[in-house]
Amino acid sequence: MDLDEPVKNTITEWQNQPDKANIRIRDLLHFTAGIEPIFALHGKTIADRNGYSIRRPAVRTPGDSFMYGPSQLQIFSEVLRRKLLPRHLTPRAYLTRRILRPLGIGEVDFREDDAGNPLLACGFKLTARQWLALGILVLNKGKYGHRQIVSSELIGECFRGTRANPMFGMGFWLNRTAGDPSAREVDVEKMLNIPWERQDWHHDCLCKDAPRDLIAAIGSHYERMFIIPSMNLIVVRQGREASFSDARFLRLILGEDQSHKVLAHSSSTGSSS
Repeated sequence: MDLDEPVKNTITEWQNQPDKANIRIRDLLHFTAGIEPIFALHGKTIADRNGYSIRRPAVRTPGDSFMYGPSQLQIFSEVLRRKLLPRHLTPRAYLTRRILRPLGIGEVDFREDDAGNPLLACGFKLTARQWLALGILVLNKGKYGHRQIVSSELIGECFRGTRANPMFGMGFWLNRTAGDPSAREVDVEKMLNIPWERQDWHHDCLCKDAPRDLIAAIGSHYERMFIIPSMNLIVVRQGREASFSDARFLRLILGEDQSHKVLAHSSSTGSSS
């Protein structure tokens, strides 16, 4: 699979749709394909999430807007499904065999619809140790133990922002602008609650006092995994519906909050294991 491949090469229904002609696979993974999020896909009312998503019209030119939501991942899921058909594999089976089992995670809840399509945007329930395995894969540039599970080049693609959202790569949030004078700290979950037309990510970061190479996997209810390659550090934080600040938490972990230095030292010591 080439990330710059036009989606219409696989989703052949798009070949006669000019609004989708220039959408690439990487646009789907960056959430910049121009297809609206369609949060109803999280529920059970749509029997075929993939089919529903590929029929949605494009409302923006690819690359112009960041639209975080499940629809573009469901289209990617359909691309995967069709590419895997000659190998008699489903996306779920492929992901389990290539990634999850080698990491010691095994089966996870994919929340499949009536057509058997996995909901890629959410549904995973992992322990802290299972999240740590994914973090190690990222920290070691695609390697886990003695095995190269994903190429380092492909892993690197996940940490490149876009013109529409420099703070987001492919599935991971970035802290690249932390050192810029105009950088502002943002609560990602609160920003995502704003309609996509009014979101602005161009000068945002998670924490101005954290390293610029910090990578974050952000889940609902302020579930977090922070990876800082320059410090060889992985921090997994699990919680539910609690008041939380990424910037404050990172300052405590990294010892930048002088009023809580003792707590920061004990947190960073415990979280690096």
